Amino acid sequence: MQHKHVIALIFPLAFAALTSAAELRLGMIGMDTGHAINFTELINNPKAKDHVPGAKVIAAYKVSSPDIESSWSRVDGHAEKLRKDFGVTFYDTIEALLPHVDAVLMEDNDARRHVAQARKVLMAGKRLYIEKPMTLSTRDAIELFALAKQHRTAVLSVSGARFGLEMEAVRNGKIGKVQRAEMYGAVNLEPTNPELFWYGVHGVESLFTVFGAGIETVTRLSSAKGAIVTEGRWADGRVGIFREGGRNASKAVGEKGESTTVGRWDGYRPLVQAIVTFFQTGISPVPEQETVEIMAFMEADVLSKARGGQPVQISEVMRLARGNPPSDTNRPE
Repeated sequence: MQHKHVIALIFPLAFAALTSAAELRLGMIGMDTGHAINFTELINNPKAKDHVPGAKVIAAYKVSSPDIESSWSRVDGHAEKLRKDFGVTFYDTIEALLPHVDAVLMEDNDARRHVAQARKVLMAGKRLYIEKPMTLSTRDAIELFALAKQHRTAVLSVSGARFGLEMEAVRNGKIGKVQRAEMYGAVNLEPTNPELFWYGVHGVESLFTVFGAGIETVTRLSSAKGAIVTEGRWADGRVGIFREGGRNASKAVGEKGESTTVGRWDGYRPLVQAIVTFFQTGISPVPEQETVEIMAFMEADVLSKARGGQPVQISEVMRLARGNPPSDTNRPE
């Protein structure tokens, strides 16, 4: 296999309460993304076509962003559906929710809040899944992984684009070592979350799914409206291109051939199954370094654009991330 990446974060005492239970009790923070309903349907409804057993969403904390229309306009409807259709109990604070659950789904679409919310969950020793993107900086991603280790728990943030059947086949060596890939993805720019962080993360994660970690430079090639193109070069000379557009045009070229269906999406079940398995075992399906580099890729893309399309070394982003202490300035909870 080309990439066999599994991180075992096994802390027996912290895991005992989870693994001994027949059904995990899940809490949800935020519900302004459609995933809040999609995921709960697959987890809570045993009659759902793609039902994922082993857990149940039982508690939630409602939060939304007053400056993002797609957030505040949806949250009340989603909350009512969670109450009415799935019997979810709502709590006024994250602190009040945590004692009632084994693990947490953070379905807050606004990454400006992720770090402050995640700290509370991780410091309580609960496993946490964070909706894309994990954070809005490499520094913050590094902090959350460190905090999870400190409190003997685990954190996962992953795009469903990673779990398409063809994507996984390519990652696992179907076309040999991938030499070049072009991954298309929607961007849907949102001023409060910079550039690719808001939605482009799906296409960026697709690149890392087939290449793995090892990104060296990132260059914004085009910033024309509706046509963002960004090139990533890996340390061993391989090249991955992110292009704004429909994922069906994605392609990967390997030593043994190519795949033109690598961007195919196979529904929510593979992602939800991966999340539930992570909650049950504490084993992440994605290496920590890979997730950190995804954040670094998007941060470097912002820098490259600001510098007129000059290549940005990932080592520069990582040096700044590890050298600057975390800051809570302008970070809503």
